[in-house]
Amino acid sequence: MKKIICIMLLIFGCATERPAGKTEAEVIYKEAMQYMKDGHYLAATERLNLIRSKYPYSFYATHAELLYADILYEQDNYVEAGAAYLLFRNIHPKHEKMNYVTFRIAESHYRQLPGSYDRDLTPAHEAIKYYNELLNSFGESKYTKEAQKKIDKCKQMLRRKERYIADFYYKTGVYDSARYRYLDILKSYDVELLKDHSMIRVVRASSNLEEYKACVDYGQEYLFQVTDKVRNTMEGLIKNCQTKLSTKKE
Repeated sequence: MKKIICIMLLIFGCATERPAGKTEAEVIYKEAMQYMKDGHYLAATERLNLIRSKYPYSFYATHAELLYADILYEQDNYVEAGAAYLLFRNIHPKHEKMNYVTFRIAESHYRQLPGSYDRDLTPAHEAIKYYNELLNSFGESKYTKEAQKKIDKCKQMLRRKERYIADFYYKTGVYDSARYRYLDILKSYDVELLKDHSMIRVVRASSNLEEYKACVDYGQEYLFQVTDKVRNTMEGLIKNCQTKLSTKKE
């Protein structure tokens, strides 16, 4: 019984202690903010819906749209949050918090990343897109370091994914597809160890396909691009393909 009385007192106490505001829309908005801070997301959303329905042209109507996206984000509803931020950006492209909105769009995609690189990495591409948009459109800001760090994390996952796919094709003997993937890696990424691995595999794949001229051509192209660690290996592959090419001609 005492518990029920305490709950009733809490409800009615909160109902009478409304925040100050010049307009009812402002009061309701402040209530929504407080509910969100306290983790009462349903109550906060209900207050925002009230602004939308009763005060759609008030100063706080726009604020309510952004706060609604924040509420979705705070509840880890990142797909819905990203869509809400994007809608806000499209409707209010010159809003003063556009750098924050763009950052949150990127964050919404970033937080959808899977735990392993061997799964769908579409969120990584989308996150990079919006982080770059943030950096290019708004320059140096409090979000810059975080955006750059997460771009690097996304790119690392994408590199691992591409190598995983290329290596899978190579190990299963699908050498034409493997070579195509390694060549694409070489066009897309400038990471020393990955480049060494990919160049060696392009030459090996060409040899395994019995395309010895291509093997020699690729090998000679890459001979002085690879690091010293694998140069001897590359030279050996070239010589092997040259020998097989000569034998084939005979």
